[in-house]
Amino acid sequence: MRVLISGYYGFGNLGDEALLEVIVRQLRERFPALDLEVLSATPQATSAAYNVASVSRWQWRSVREAIGRADVVVSGGGGLLQSATSIRSLIYYVAILRDAIRAKRKTMIFAQSVGPLDGLGRFIVSRYCRGLKRATVRDERSRELLQSLLPQTPVERTSDPVFLYDAPDADVDLSGEGLGPESGPYAVVSVRKATGLQDGGRVVARAVDRLATVHGIRTAFLPLGGIPDAEVSTAIIRQCSSAPVLLPESTLPIAAAVLRDARVVVGMRLHALILAARYAVPFLAIPYDPKVASLCSDLGYPLDALWTPGRPKPDDETVDALVDRLVGERNALLAHLSERVEAVRRLAERNFDVLDELMKE
Repeated sequence: MRVLISGYYGFGNLGDEALLEVIVRQLRERFPALDLEVLSATPQATSAAYNVASVSRWQWRSVREAIGRADVVVSGGGGLLQSATSIRSLIYYVAILRDAIRAKRKTMIFAQSVGPLDGLGRFIVSRYCRGLKRATVRDERSRELLQSLLPQTPVERTSDPVFLYDAPDADVDLSGEGLGPESGPYAVVSVRKATGLQDGGRVVARAVDRLATVHGIRTAFLPLGGIPDAEVSTAIIRQCSSAPVLLPESTLPIAAAVLRDARVVVGMRLHALILAARYAVPFLAIPYDPKVASLCSDLGYPLDALWTPGRPKPDDETVDALVDRLVGERNALLAHLSERVEAVRRLAERNFDVLDELMKE
């Protein structure tokens, strides 16, 4: 059997690459004889990295040929079905599903967050995805939305496959970045471009300075999304008085290990927070997108968000109090995450159970 995987792959975003790595590894462990093909922005790199067949996502003729070769077409994981980025992006992903459905291939939306969708976006999903066989989504909000648009499709709430990611056992040496063993514990900040972040940069800078001056925890900014994340990080670093560092672009194993070994995390990037939770590292979230807020809700996370873009900025006293709780209640937060993450990991495995059920139908 041949499975075609469609997602935001080959762009160098380490969160999405973590998704693909887990998906490929899990499928190979469960179905050793399975043939895998991935649509990628950089097919040669994807093929070499994961030992899979890969074709360019930009060449529609090649995409259709890949659909024709597949027995099952999987859309995901990630936040593909949303109109916040652009209607054009949404149409691209649902067009793949539409063509697969027309070609009578088995089709599945896999571990996605769905939305935000405007009126046109809802119409496009309901029209193009009619006939979809199965769907799993990462949060309850997505389940309710997708089920309302596709009432004939079984939609199941699971969790993100990256909860199953395993970083290498070896320690990461950050001495070259000024964060060696002699410098003590460090925090990781992961930010990205988002509406309103320019105004909120001072909030992040205040939290970074509080960690350094009051708690003796120096901060490293980790650009999971490459150069755009590095640019945003640099702008915030310039507002800090405590000399945080910007880590260079890294491989996924190194980035995951950096997060695993952090004392605390401040994050916008969903997969930075997922990896923090995976390794029970307490965090403060910046929910620029509903999927981040949904993650905190699913984890029953006790701390409020550091700041929500689009809402009034918190005052300095509120920021300081949140940072103090993050550090002072670290052991309790670690225990909370350790308890919750096992259930979430089981839900992540459920994505692959559903795909197994679909392949056997």
